[in-house]
Amino acid sequence: MPLRDRVQAVDRSSPLPLWAQMQEDLRRRLTTGAFAERFPTELELVEQYAVSRHTVREALRRLRDSGVLDSARGRGTWIAQQQPIEQPLGSLYSLFQEAEERGMRQRSDVLALRAERNSEAAIKLELPDDAELVYLERLRWADDEPLAHDQIWLPADLGAPVLDADFTHSGLYDELASRCGVRLTGGRERITAVVPDKAIRILLAVPRAVACLLIERTGCLHRRPIEWRTATVRGDRFAVLSDWGPRGKTLRADRPVDLPSQ
Repeated sequence: MPLRDRVQAVDRSSPLPLWAQMQEDLRRRLTTGAFAERFPTELELVEQYAVSRHTVREALRRLRDSGVLDSARGRGTWIAQQQPIEQPLGSLYSLFQEAEERGMRQRSDVLALRAERNSEAAIKLELPDDAELVYLERLRWADDEPLAHDQIWLPADLGAPVLDADFTHSGLYDELASRCGVRLTGGRERITAVVPDKAIRILLAVPRAVACLLIERTGCLHRRPIEWRTATVRGDRFAVLSDWGPRGKTLRADRPVDLPSQ
C-alpha cells in the first residue's frame, strides 16, 4: 500500500482526543496526495480508523471549519478548492494583508533570530563579505495551514534592536519602525516559479503536484539596501495580480511608499 494511503491508527492511551488524532492523520494524507479520486465516506472512515461515527463527524467538522473540506447533503464530502491569496505587483505589500481581510488567523514560527555573517546576503546589501548581519527565519501560517517560509538579512548597525522582538505575531516593518526608527522607502522584488526541495516541501506541507513561488526582495532606505529577503510561498495559496494600461509604471527604489507590517 502506498505511504499516502496508509492510515495511522489512533492511540487510545494518548491524552489527545481521538477526533484530533484522526484530523491530523487526514491532513497528513491530504498533503501526500491521497483522496485524488474521491474522499472516503463517513462509514469508510469509521472502518479505517476503528472509531465511532461521532468521532469521524467531529474530525470532519473541524476540517470543514478550517476550509480544508467541503460537504453537502446528498453529495458527501470533498476536498475544498481554496482560492489563492492575491497580491498586487508594483508596490511593497504584506503577504498577510489579504489573509487578514479574509479573516484568517495568522502567526509565525520563529525558526532563527540571531546575529551572523553571510557573504551572499552581505553582497546583496552592498556590504563587505564579513559584515555582521541580523538574520530572521520564519515559517508563516494562515489559519492552520503553512503559507510561506522566509529568510531575512539586515545590516547589524541598523537592525540590531529587532533581535529582542517577538515575531510570533509581529511584522518586521512594524518592528523596524518602532525599534529602529526606520521605514523603507522602496525596493525591488523578483518572483520565480520553483520546485521546492524535500525540506521545504515538508515544512510547508506542499502536495506533490504543487509548485512554489520564490520571492526575492531587496528593501531600500532611499538608495541604500537594508533588507534582503527570500520567501518560498505555496503556489496553491498565493498569486500575483497586476493592473495595466497603455503605459505602465514601475516602483523606484528611491520613491517613498506606505509600508505594511510584513
